This record gives sequence, structure tokens and C-alpha cells, in this order.
Amino acid sequence: MEKIAIVFPGQASQYVGMGRDLYEADAAVRGLYDIVSQAIGEDIARLSFEGPADKLKQTRFTQPAILLHSLAVLTVMKDSLPKAVLTAGHSLGEYGALTLSGILSPEEALKAVVKRSSLMEEACRREPGTMAAIMGLDETKIENICRTASAVGVVVPANFNSGNQIVISGSVNGVNEACRLCKEAGAKRALVLEVGGAFHSPLMAPARDGMAAYLSALNFAKPLIPLVPNVTARPESDPSRLKQLLVEQLTAPVKWYHTMKTFAAEGIDTLIEIGPGKVLTGLAKRELPEATMINVDKREDIENFTATYIS
Repeated sequence: MEKIAIVFPGQASQYVGMGRDLYEADAAVRGLYDIVSQAIGEDIARLSFEGPADKLKQTRFTQPAILLHSLAVLTVMKDSLPKAVLTAGHSLGEYGALTLSGILSPEEALKAVVKRSSLMEEACRREPGTMAAIMGLDETKIENICRTASAVGVVVPANFNSGNQIVISGSVNGVNEACRLCKEAGAKRALVLEVGGAFHSPLMAPARDGMAAYLSALNFAKPLIPLVPNVTARPESDPSRLKQLLVEQLTAPVKWYHTMKTFAAEGIDTLIEIGPGKVLTGLAKRELPEATMINVDKREDIENFTATYIS
């Protein structure tokens, strides 16, 4: 019997046009888009489908737009989605996993991400920063370099995406210095990213209190599927613990390849990515080399999945 894990992508997986076919096909999906449009005071459907891309990549729009796409896939698939034994999401994608596991309703998850993205964008304005992708250096070496570079500005490992790709985050000076030191240490690449701020770093601290207050008012149900949070990379089923980890996630690194190692240890042999793009299945190939990788992005993907996988 297959052991399936379902994962949800995070920020930077967006593209103009995403979700349009799902929106046009399903009234319930259109209802989800209406919820977000009312919450942010912007037609999120039009922005997702028509752009412009520069506006769509703004944090307060990007995050709810990506989650909407993932939840649209879940809504259209309904019972045709096979039962997973584990679920996880990359950064904001964790809210997709919360929905799949029944901890939050789609509406609750969407409104929480609207709040999260607003708080994070405000933190970016208060504490400007950036991020950079480092390829070809191991985790320990990058951690040591970040500690050294912190002498000129905040910089920390932020996304452990794979054994070969780690993203650092912090102040502009700190990140630039860390990139210089990484290149000196033999990194294959040290590329500053076009992002809105220093996500998953101490510079996101201003967003934590607001998110903690918002989540404290939500009732987290006991999960139907164990969730592997970014902060611990271990299966968690305690609702109060999961709520606490969502707050910590704002300033803690995303332990993504550690999550994939957990999947491997649990015997996961099929990984399904729900939402825009193929970033997560691409990253997983190193830790899950024998697993079947499935991406469900468009309505055509759902139809193909249903025809080939369910039948």
C-alpha cells in the first residue's frame, strides 16, 4: 500500500494566470476568492489571473493568492484526493496543510494568511531586509558564516530547502557580507533574491505578537492527518503546539529538507504537491529519490490524476 504525503508551496511559486481554470469551473472556488477579496479590499481573482506580476508578488497579495490556488485544487478534487499519512507546507503553505488536516476551515486559513501577510509586509517596511540563495555549501558552514557576517548586520539561515540549497535572510549589509564570505568559502552560487523582506529572520519579530493574538482567537481542531511543521520537521498532532509553532515560524528557519528526511524515514513513497508550480517536488528528489512525484496545479492535472491514479 502506498504511503502518501501531501505538500503545499509557499511564496515565490506564484505566476500570473494561476487558478483561473479552477475558478471558472467551480462555484465553491469562486466563493473562496470572494472571501479574500472582501478581506483585502482588492479583486484577488483579477490580480491572480491578469496581474500585473509586480503587484502580485507583493507579500500581502502573493500569500493569499497562492493559498487560494492550493485550496481551489482541494475544493475541485473533493473526494478524489487520496488519503495522506502526513502533510506539510513550505512557510505560508503550512496553512494549506492545516486545511487538509482539518485543523482549520478553508475560510479560517485564508483569513489567517491575509492577516499574516499584512503583518509581514508591515514588518518589512519597519525593518527592511533581503534574502539570498546559497548553493554548494553545507548547513554547518553556512551557519558559521552567518554568525561571522552578523558583525555587520543581522543574517541567519532562513530556508533549508535541500542539502545543496540554503536561503539566508536578514539586513542588506548582513546578507551581502554573508554572500561574500560564502563565495570565498567555495559556494557555487550566492544569489541575492528579489523578495520583499527578510522572511524567517529576527527582522520579522514585529509580526509575531499580532499573529499570536490573531491565532489565539481561533479554535484549532485535532488533526485528521499528522502535520510536519517547518519549525520542528517532526510530525505534530497537538493543536496547541501547532498554533505555537505557527507563531514561531515567522522568525524561525523553514526546515524543509529535514521535513523530507522525516518523510523518507516514515516510508513516504508518493509525494503530491498541491498548488502553483513544481518547486517542492523538485526539491524533494534528493531526499526521496525513489518516490513518485505528482503535481496538481491546473484543472487538467486534476483530470489526469483522477483518470490515471484513482482508476
